[in-house]
Amino acid sequence: MTEQSNILVIGGTGKTGRKVVEGLKQQNQNVRIGSRNATPSFEWSDPASWPKALEGMDKVYIVYYPDLAVPGAYEAIKGLTEAARKAGVKKAVLLSGKGEKEAERCEQLVANSGLDYTLVRASWFNQNFSESFLLEPVLAGHVALPMPQAKIPFVDTGDIAEVVVKVLLDDAHNGKTYEITGPKALTFEEVVKEIATGTGKNIAYQAVSLEAYNSMMQAAGVPSDYIWLFDYLFREVLSKEENQVVSTDVEKVLGRKATGFREYVQRTVRTGIWNQTIPQSI
Repeated sequence: MTEQSNILVIGGTGKTGRKVVEGLKQQNQNVRIGSRNATPSFEWSDPASWPKALEGMDKVYIVYYPDLAVPGAYEAIKGLTEAARKAGVKKAVLLSGKGEKEAERCEQLVANSGLDYTLVRASWFNQNFSESFLLEPVLAGHVALPMPQAKIPFVDTGDIAEVVVKVLLDDAHNGKTYEITGPKALTFEEVVKEIATGTGKNIAYQAVSLEAYNSMMQAAGVPSDYIWLFDYLFREVLSKEENQVVSTDVEKVLGRKATGFREYVQRTVRTGIWNQTIPQSI
């Protein structure tokens, strides 16, 4: 039986965090959700909120929003790990981005913090197409994205969460770094075709230049810091061949194959999320 711990899940209502919370509760762990609306609250923008959220916690799952690559993330992770150590936290698991040099700087802060740790580097999420910025284009039947040649080993957030729960509870994973990907690298055109086939809808992929994509986001009113982040991810991460490599770390940690994109599509179709209609502007 797994020993019971008090675990703070930062971003406990987010894509991976809510699934980590669910998995930990199934293992009879005491879970505290780290979010703005929780009690005590946790806000990355308010370091004064961190000590109260960390108080009494044995372990912490760290997700920095929106991404470890953005300006200010390094300082935030540095401050949080220091606060965690002062609060008596013993172990930290950091969700990082596969192939992001800025994220690796944050990883080193956690690795050198004096805490037990595991680093979980994830590829692009499957759920970007159903829970995030690519949902609306899918619903509209027209997905325009740059980097048509990039082959991405999209990963399921359920797999990430299972890995995180496992490494939080099993000290055999202390000091390890895992790269979490799906079982196959796919282009944007290939995944859009998978969604179209699974839903039975006409969904087209259009390759656009990065400059055109940035202009589209600007015209749609996307905040400038998000435009910067997407530009960075496309230009510096997806363009590199090493980030298109499939890892077997999901199988190494969980003892099963990673979830394939087609399986994700079949499961998501059953939720009805892709059956929504987009409200027409007047």
